[in-house]
Amino acid sequence: MYGKGSAGFPQRIVCLSSEHVEICYALGAGGRVVGVPGTAHRPPEAREKPKIGGFTSFRADKIMELEPDVVLAFSDLQADISAELIRAGRPVFCSNPRSMDEILATIIMVGGLLGLEKPARDLVQDMRDEIRQVREFSAVWPDRPRVYFEEWHAPLIVGIRWVSEIIEIAGGRDIFSELRDKPSAKDRVVDPGEVARRDPQIILVSWCGKPVDLEAIRKRPGWETVSAVREGRIHEVDGADILSPGPSVLTGLRLIHEIIQQGLGA
Repeated sequence: MYGKGSAGFPQRIVCLSSEHVEICYALGAGGRVVGVPGTAHRPPEAREKPKIGGFTSFRADKIMELEPDVVLAFSDLQADISAELIRAGRPVFCSNPRSMDEILATIIMVGGLLGLEKPARDLVQDMRDEIRQVREFSAVWPDRPRVYFEEWHAPLIVGIRWVSEIIEIAGGRDIFSELRDKPSAKDRVVDPGEVARRDPQIILVSWCGKPVDLEAIRKRPGWETVSAVREGRIHEVDGADILSPGPSVLTGLRLIHEIIQQGLGA
């Protein structure tokens, strides 16, 4: 199935999620990518690739037309299209990272699959080095502000495990850290009154690609006494920087680290 001169490694790659697009380009395999989701915006040149659907709305026939050697998918949310492609005879690799360590492990697995294990291990080492630097920098802070991260608003859903870990690496305290082990979003639903009771000093919001209404958050009943609301520390974080489990999570880490630093300064 694989192209000539490929040494047995895939030459035509279809990615069903934006982080797999990023990983392929970061490893030097961007030229092999023949199909991307409409959510893929990084790197900019990836936008020129053929679009094969949204995050959960794909057409198998459109993907099959691209004759992929492998399809890279993400999580149970893409289980149906993955199964359909497998039944059609296409190899599918479906990752399902939930933690920072699992994100890094996924990069190495994709690197091995593409015959690019060394670039993958080099990338992961660079990411680990930056994570360690941020962690060491924030470890000496005398105070760790209380942070609330909102992944969705109806109902309120708090961040997945890697988001909670990033908050702590960046120097904050995730006020719902006990929910980080819940892989399903429905298990991370919280009550607005409980958010107010825990009194976050910083609020971070990323509504899975939907624009954030900061004013609506400020006006939630009972939230006028919340420290972050009173002191104007509500921040929107681009989902591409924090909710896509690939190299871009370091962009989110750097941003959240800066926000927490600013909060400590205030």
